[in-house]
Amino acid sequence: MNIVVDTNVIVSAFWSRDGKPAEILGMVLNGRHTICYDHRIMTEYREVLSRPKFGFSEWEINSVLDLIETYGSAVVAERTGDEFIDESDKKFYEVAKFCGAVLVTGNIRHFPQKPFIITVSDFLERYN
Repeated sequence: MNIVVDTNVIVSAFWSRDGKPAEILGMVLNGRHTICYDHRIMTEYREVLSRPKFGFSEWEINSVLDLIETYGSAVVAERTGDEFIDESDKKFYEVAKFCGAVLVTGNIRHFPQKPFIITVSDFLERYN
């Protein structure tokens, strides 16, 4: 199954290796689901994970992002004219629509109410 993972889920997976977001990231890294991304998403992942306040090591960040790039699906998604509360979230929506993917986020209220946009818990209940 194709999925798009919001940055907040990736950060949470780094914070808590035993939490639900880490379980989803593990599914991706083990090949159970294919993560879809574009250059905008990878740039955001790298920029956010590299913030000093998180204290993640460069090795950790590179290891995970290299695996995502190697085993994920890189796309060039079509832009939409849809309006967003936070325009920086739009890229995740656009990639999910383009790939026919489920978008997994911790901030569901930042996205339109669509059946393919779900929370971490909902994803695990449906697809674990």
